[in-house]
Amino acid sequence: MKIENTKAQMRKGVLEYCILAILTRSAKYTSDIISELKDARMIVVEGTLYPLLTRLKNAGLLSYRWEESTQGPPRKYYELTEKGTDFLSELDTSWADLVNAVTVIKNNSQTS
Repeated sequence: MKIENTKAQMRKGVLEYCILAILTRSAKYTSDIISELKDARMIVVEGTLYPLLTRLKNAGLLSYRWEESTQGPPRKYYELTEKGTDFLSELDTSWADLVNAVTVIKNNSQTS
């Protein structure tokens, strides 16, 4: 088993959560979301992000609006809906529980 595959799967599993967290601060253009994910070392290419944004939008967690750009075509900005904010709040709790569970397991395995 290759470690890179496992690491990629771990990142993929939390990518939607990260996207929602990024959008809590403000509406974002797709390239801004990609930049934040890359800066956090959650490496993403546009081909990965667009289907996730579509899925989150179709689930009612995101909406978007078009804004004119001074450079090129209009830009699509994504933002959280009220449902998305509530969903993220539930994920925050689940994330904290998950991190705690993994920490307990790691600590137990190190003391055994």
